[in-house]
Amino acid sequence: MAFVAYSASITALLPFNRIFSGGMGKKWNRLSPGYSARLRAGPSALSRTSSFSSAAAGKAGGAPPLPQLSEADKTLPIYTWPHKKKPRVCILGGGFGGLYTALRLESLLWPEDKKPQVLLVDQSERFVFKPMLYELLSGEVDEWEIAPRFSELLANTGVEFLQDRVKLLHPLDHWGMNGHKQSSCGGTVLLESGLLIEYDWLVLALGAEAKLDVVPGALEFALPFSTLEDACRVDEKLKTLERTKFGKDSFIRVAVVGCGYSGVELAATISERLQDRGIVQAINVESTICPTAPTGNREAALKVLSSRKVQLLLGYFVRCIQRVSDVEASGDATVIREGKDIAKHNSEKYVLELQPAEKGLESQNLEADLVLWTVGSKPLLPELEPCDKPHELPLNARGQAETDETLRVKGHPRIFALGDSASLRDSTGKLLPATAQVAFQQADFAGWNLWAAINHRPLLPFRFQNLGEMMTLGRNDAAISPSFVDGLTLEGPIGHAARKLAYLIRLPTEEHRFKVGLSWFAKSAVDSVALLQSTLTKVLSGT
Repeated sequence: MAFVAYSASITALLPFNRIFSGGMGKKWNRLSPGYSARLRAGPSALSRTSSFSSAAAGKAGGAPPLPQLSEADKTLPIYTWPHKKKPRVCILGGGFGGLYTALRLESLLWPEDKKPQVLLVDQSERFVFKPMLYELLSGEVDEWEIAPRFSELLANTGVEFLQDRVKLLHPLDHWGMNGHKQSSCGGTVLLESGLLIEYDWLVLALGAEAKLDVVPGALEFALPFSTLEDACRVDEKLKTLERTKFGKDSFIRVAVVGCGYSGVELAATISERLQDRGIVQAINVESTICPTAPTGNREAALKVLSSRKVQLLLGYFVRCIQRVSDVEASGDATVIREGKDIAKHNSEKYVLELQPAEKGLESQNLEADLVLWTVGSKPLLPELEPCDKPHELPLNARGQAETDETLRVKGHPRIFALGDSASLRDSTGKLLPATAQVAFQQADFAGWNLWAAINHRPLLPFRFQNLGEMMTLGRNDAAISPSFVDGLTLEGPIGHAARKLAYLIRLPTEEHRFKVGLSWFAKSAVDSVALLQSTLTKVLSGT
């Protein structure tokens, strides 16, 4: 990768130059009146306070008039692709959708002159296998096993990786649709570092972030659990509580908001970790846990949560979250929970005000040392202002890009979207869930359809195949309901082993799978020897 001087001859990049010559707002508005939006980002390659814009298209059959450049405009660095003639594919986001699309492109057979140059952009240096973040809290896996560096995963491939954030996106493929033939460029991406990337094909795999701004106090006092940083933060908080709270009357209280898969897995994992030293309370607006899960998974989870004395508060929603010190200051410290006045506890505790979502329940308050939030998420594509220009990315109400069945963004033949970034429905008209399984399968189709588009072949429609659902319930416990056997649920140690094997197979590269497999085998052997020694000791001491 290299930086070169910006040239006035690259007309596809002209709209960006006006931004850096001073007076950003006025000059950008002259190029794109009425079209700007703020975007928020998290674990993907997006900036938390950046903007997303597109230059206005000209009349059919020609490009819009372009302004004259000043000398100051000609210094913007641009990314230099290794080959001038080979297709350029830029992938934004390195999660299941982005990384696996890049690896799929690498695995396909290409004509020598058609094999694309692939650039993967993500703000993090690590890929995160999110379904196994819970094992970090239980100590079952090491960080490197489920969060390897992109540089290591891509070392033996032709895929380039760039750690950066996206600032502006400028698609140009709508010009080609209107008859403009002067540029074969699909568009440009401006990164927060100031680097400009010109691409032929773009993949949006930007992921989503936790939605904490729906309840007062959640953003300030609750911790999400969706990224590696989140998992490390929760683990550190638990370690601090474990160090500072000990004794019979000093319980660690953890409140988990939401009883979908993530909330149930968190509650099961943390209750096993704390054992008799803590109390886990799980809150859900529904009258049951995991309402969309297979019956076998739900029943297995209920059995485990009950055995670990997890308190389920079903049919409630959280109205607000406050610090105990704030409750004291307001004079509203009259709530009693389990015979203890909240005002007597230190300011590190939090008060959750619960309101009933169903008849027959009463409002209540509970206190917690740690509040974990697992309810809702928001895609990391921006909400665009209403506009009828045909080249703007069409978004649904949730802020996801609307795609056709081949995963191409509607109206943009050179942009693909998948995972949390895409709005796609199955054959029954139901919106596909934002799960790792969906993104994993979409990446396979996205890679193939990029191959087909570059080689002028027909694109394949994406068809999601539900392989079943899995959930972890502790160090030696899990539940799996495969879709190909009706009514079958593998639970306990068998389900745990099957889940780990399934995820081992889905790790990104063969080399990483081999290293992780050896590591897990060694840990399993050590645990087996320790269990055998413990059993023999008990038997001998009994005799």
